Parts: sequence; structure tokens; C-alpha cells
Amino acid sequence: MLHTNKRIVTILNSSGNAKVDASLGYDKAVSIKKMEARIYNSDGKEIKRIKKKDFEDVSAVDGGTLYSDSRVKYLKYTPTDYPYTVVFDTEVEYNYTAYIRRWRPIEGFSTSTEYSRYVFRYDPANELNKYEINFEVFGVINQSKPGEIHYEAKNLKAIVYEAYSPNLKDMTPYAMLNLKNFSYEGYVGNSNSWEGLGKWMHEQLLIGRTQVSEKTKNEILSLVAGLDDPIDKAKVVYKYVQDNTRYISVQEGIGGIQPIDALKVDEVKYGDCKGLTNYTKALLDLVGVESYYTRVYASPNNLVDINEDFASFLGQSNHVILNLPHQGKDVWLECTSQTSPFGYNANFTDDRNVFVIRPDGGEIVRTKIYTATENLLATKADIVLTEDGDIEAKIGLNSYGTQYGHREGIQNSALKNQTLYYKGYWSHINNVDVVSMNYKNDKETIKFSENIELTAAKYASKTGDRLLLSPNLFNVLSNVPTRYRDRKLPFKIQRGFYDTDEYVISIPENYQVEALQNDVLIENKFGKYSYTITENDDHSLVFKRSFILNKGDYAKEDYDEFRNFYLKVAKQDQARIILIKKS
Repeated sequence: MLHTNKRIVTILNSSGNAKVDASLGYDKAVSIKKMEARIYNSDGKEIKRIKKKDFEDVSAVDGGTLYSDSRVKYLKYTPTDYPYTVVFDTEVEYNYTAYIRRWRPIEGFSTSTEYSRYVFRYDPANELNKYEINFEVFGVINQSKPGEIHYEAKNLKAIVYEAYSPNLKDMTPYAMLNLKNFSYEGYVGNSNSWEGLGKWMHEQLLIGRTQVSEKTKNEILSLVAGLDDPIDKAKVVYKYVQDNTRYISVQEGIGGIQPIDALKVDEVKYGDCKGLTNYTKALLDLVGVESYYTRVYASPNNLVDINEDFASFLGQSNHVILNLPHQGKDVWLECTSQTSPFGYNANFTDDRNVFVIRPDGGEIVRTKIYTATENLLATKADIVLTEDGDIEAKIGLNSYGTQYGHREGIQNSALKNQTLYYKGYWSHINNVDVVSMNYKNDKETIKFSENIELTAAKYASKTGDRLLLSPNLFNVLSNVPTRYRDRKLPFKIQRGFYDTDEYVISIPENYQVEALQNDVLIENKFGKYSYTITENDDHSLVFKRSFILNKGDYAKEDYDEFRNFYLKVAKQDQARIILIKKS
């Protein structure tokens, strides 16, 4: 299959340099026949021409030799003036028909398209699957006929990113194509359904690749001796893989779809996501634990689904994980991480449709959805306030779900960076001195605990006989969504979260409460916020706060209400109480 492309892009300023996108990956199955770039200045004069041999040529792998034939050619160009234009001409030959380039006439935010044409010619005897969205609203011209797909789009205005914007691909013209009967590295397959495609992939690409050495086999069997529960066995195997292998990255689209044989990974002790997942599966097979190779589009920010209505061998995934069905539920294993807890997949492969490959056929399954209440950060603190307004505090933070993933990495930082992190995290408090930091990473319950001691001078403002104190010391909302006079796009809250705070504040003996805040409760479709402060008999105050944000998809008309919700929370978080010196 031959793919030719001519791409003309004008870069207006330094922020657009990444949009040049003049690179190609290649390996034994992908041959670059032509690759040329011409660069023009703002007057339309050609100032540089780069031929195929002059492009930078580097390995697409970050280490190891298993994938040494996977390489990338890319344009290395530093502009001296703006705007400039790059004309990028390529011709690439594939020795397979399993993947047909997608059409995205709007390539990214802040990128307009003057003209885009897409033509795919094929033998009409070989049926074609198509998936087309957002054609009408953008005026796409579709001149397709049997044996030829032909799309054109003109004068597409740039879409400016707005806070909480959904995935651009879901809002703009996009087309996926694939031949129902395809070839791939000597294999012939069919993509009529996910079920049939999964059965074919299992039989043609996965079977016979799960052998390991006798030494490893005996070691694994010894480690699980006496264990009956499949999950207990799987945890032992998962830890073994984490302790004895390392991950190497291979650029997406290069390196093939078939995993390296488990025996080879067993020998060299490294692999990409395909190799390490297959290796983990091989070890689980040894101990009688059912598991399935699974393809997924992994991304921390956008939750990208594999389209359950469009079966395709390539093009909808960029990563591989392992599925363990157990008692009617699914456990998902990230086999490339040496530190992740068993079954933890938040912030990377959570809440999306994935392709599970089984011997009897493939199936689209949704990965674990971490609910807002599961994504908990629970903060408790004991605080001593002096009559000068200084504070001493002992703080405990316990994080779970997605918030576990956001926080547990701090323990691996240098001590200096840990201190700087907390000073930044509590940047609303002046004069913070972090006295001590201790951590506990409980991978069994997937809970990360931080115990921090700190002091801060002049936290409470002193005015005559009064101290003005903000009782919410350690969880003040500050990231209020951006204001738009005329928002253009709908918005999406990808993941919810739940914060709870409870602080006991000991006040000076010679002070008493003059005025406390009334209880506050704010609740709407976006979430719920509560704020209470009460006075104890033992000369202390108890502050309690909770804030829950719900995931969801919303119309642009709802954005102001959403932002106002945040504004109300942020304002209340900064509310102060008054203490007065006893007379």
C-alpha cells in the first residue's frame, strides 16, 4: 500500500513550531520512498530545502536492542523569523493493508485549515468499513464512489482551546477507514467484527508466544506454592515482573503489533508494553490464572474510547494492558510500571472502552471507573495558634483513587524538592517552615499517607485586641475556571474527586471567639460543598469541609453556572473568623 502526502503549514509564531510535524517512522514493514521539506519565508521565497538524507535519523526506542529496526526521521529546523511556511512531501510504502491513514482536516486547537483533500483508492471487490463524523456541520464535500473515497474541506477556522474542552476529535470532521479483508506481515485477516478480529489476533499473533525458561518456571511455581486464590497468585506474579523487568518505549506505529516472545523477554528482562504484558500473561498461565491481552488508547488527560461500532486492527489504540476477570469483575494490570499497585489503572487507562482479546473472540469492555468518592483526599490536622498569630500544625493527608496517583510520587523526590513542593502546595500561607515529612505507601489498600509538621509565623492577622483567622488552612481552592465572555465549546469534567478536611484548632487561652461563620452548603449538578466550624469546651475550634466534584458532559450554556460554583467555593474557603482578647 502506497501513501503519498503533501502538507503545507504556515507557522505564525513560536507557539506553532510543534505544528510543523515533519517526521516519519519506519521499520522493516514501512519504507520511506520520498521525504522532502521546503521552507519559505514571509515573502514566499524558498530559503531552505531538506532532502531525505538530511533529516535527522534516530532510534524510536529509548533503550535495548529488541526493536532496533524501529526508527524515526524528523526535521530539525530552528526558525530565524516568523511567519514561515513548510512544505512537507512524503511517499511511504507499507507491506500491509491493515491500517489506512485517518483523515483529520483540523489537526489541533488554534490550527486553521485552508484546504484539505483525502483520497483513498481500493479494489471495490474488497469491502470497506467507514466511520465519518461531523461532516455536515463543517461543510465537508464527500465525492466518494465505489473504489474511491474522496473528501475535501475548505476554509476551516481555528478552534481555540477553552478550559475543560472535550477531545477535539469528537467535535471536528474525522474519518476512519479499513478494509474488511486486510494483510499484515504475511497474515491475512478480517475486521467484520470485534469478536472475529479478536479470535483471529489470538490465533495468529498471540498463540505460541508464552513459553518461558525452566528456571523462571520453577521460580514462579515456588513463589506461589501454597496459594489457592487466583488474585493472591496474580499479585505474586505481578510483583515478580515489576522486580525483574524494565520498560522501554517504542514510538507508536512502529515496532509491529505482535508482542516479542515471552522467552526473549525472560532472557533480556525488558520489553515494550506488548512484550511485558505478554510476559506477565505467560507467567499467569503457568500458575493457572486466567488473563487476556488487551489493547487500549492510554492517555492521562482525555478519556479516549475504542469505537465499539468500528472494528479495526490498527489505529485505535496505543498501549497494551492485561485483563484479569475475577468473580464477575475485571482487574486491570499495567505491566509497564515498576511501582504501580496491583490493579491500579487510574489517570492513564481508566474509564474507557478497550479491546479484550480472548481465544473465543474479542470484546469491547469498559475499564474501571473511579467514582468521585473513590478519588478521595482526606486531610486532618491539629493546629496550635499563638497570640501572635503564629501556628504549629501536624497534618495527615490520605489519598485514594486518582488522587493517590497525583500524590504518591512526592516520596521519590529529593528532600529539598519535597520541602519546596509543600511550600508551593500551601503557597497561600506565608513564612512556612516544613519541620518534618513522613510517608506511607500502602499498595495493598492503594492508600498514600503523608504526615507533615510545619510552622508559620503571622498566619492570623492581629488588629488591636483581635486575631483574624482563616480556619481553612490547608485546602483552599484557587484554580477557578477561566472566564469567557462568549464561550464557544461544550465542556467536560473528565474525572470527579472528593476532598474532606477536618482540623482541630487550639486558640490562645487569653482569647475567645467573637464571631464564627454560619454553616454553608452549596449543592448543584456539578457537585456539593459544605463548610462548618464549631467551638469546643476545651478552648478549641473544629473546622470541617467537604467538596465533591462530579464527572460529566455539559453544554456551553452551563459553563457560567459551573464557574460560579467554583467562585463561591473559593470565596468561602478564604472566609475568616474573629478572635478577641479576653478583658
